[in-house]
Amino acid sequence: MLANLMLVQEKTPLWRQLQATVTVVQAVQAGMSGTAAMQAVPIALRAGVQALAFHVWRNWGRAHAIRKLLVVRAPPAAADALLCVALALLWSKEDAFYDEFTLVNQAVEAAKRTAAVKAQASFVNACLRRFLRERKMLLTRTDQDPVARWNHPLWWIEQLQQEWPQQWSDMLVAANKHAPMSLRVNVRKTNQQNYLKRLEQEGLSAHSSGRFAVVLDKPMPVQDIPGFQEGLVSVQDLAAQIAAPLLVDGLSHGEDLRILDACAAPGGKTGHLLELTNAQITALEIDPERCERIQQNLQRLGMKARVLAADALDVQAWWDGKLFDAILLDAPCTASGIVRRHPDVRWLRRKTDIEQLATVQKSMLQTMWGLLKPGGRLLYCTCSLFQAAGSGQAQ
Repeated sequence: MLANLMLVQEKTPLWRQLQATVTVVQAVQAGMSGTAAMQAVPIALRAGVQALAFHVWRNWGRAHAIRKLLVVRAPPAAADALLCVALALLWSKEDAFYDEFTLVNQAVEAAKRTAAVKAQASFVNACLRRFLRERKMLLTRTDQDPVARWNHPLWWIEQLQQEWPQQWSDMLVAANKHAPMSLRVNVRKTNQQNYLKRLEQEGLSAHSSGRFAVVLDKPMPVQDIPGFQEGLVSVQDLAAQIAAPLLVDGLSHGEDLRILDACAAPGGKTGHLLELTNAQITALEIDPERCERIQQNLQRLGMKARVLAADALDVQAWWDGKLFDAILLDAPCTASGIVRRHPDVRWLRRKTDIEQLATVQKSMLQTMWGLLKPGGRLLYCTCSLFQAAGSGQAQ
């Protein structure tokens, strides 16, 4: 991603990228997901802005703590957002994207060129230069703040400490690292060994993992992945690749096998199920636009499923009355387990979301159970670290 950032920088001044990054960060503060906020960024800027925004979200706790020491009373929202974005990019010398004086100058330039911040440009300049002078003292003081140290909300930290007393710190450290780019090999078209040979021929380094995965040594744009458009591989996290084989291993894979993939978007697990079986698969998704994404992914793979835009809980609206042999329930959750790939999630979620989502999960489990044949198999999975969504539901 840093390579993409530098390519964009050649064409676009840093102050312009900072402006767009601030807009995205403010959208997330207002409750929009980072993925949705990024869609509003011009395509020419998107790769660079995403790299900057991800770095900011991974350092937002520290940046906000430093800002509170620099200025007790928060400045106007737009100026505060720009100041915190600059501090998030500036505070750590080890993983800074830019020379610190370049970053300060360009942050001030962004302030001058932004109507809502123009009047505070000198203020932004003074704060950032004071940080450079007093960096050591400010970092020492913020080290005492758990939100600054771990770059997660306090409630999140405390929840993990309570539920995972031996592992919580390792979990927080891991959550702030960059996620590897893992691919799922389509076993109907190739295998790990042959695909690794193709990557090697194209000068790309990677290694196999598990039964289906190939992990790239360096991330790259999806459209540039060899064989992606041909359906040879799909981008899918290693943990997500466990679901389909867990559900179908040991089952008859004939055409009379009926599988339900509830909450199926964007279709990664649906595609994997089709790669492994000849089953009749029904893929449910409540959002029609996300159903289109499922169809696109299946088309790329050369696969077909019955894709329905429907609420899984409104059974009478979509079910044909025939019980399923297997059901995959990838239930709505906090997404707390995928913050490496979506670092904005930690700042979007609230503690109350856990209980609200657990209620939905319970209702979905009870509903799906009633659609399963006697002796059938139901796989419940979430991408949540919190036990209310996992072992709590199982109990």
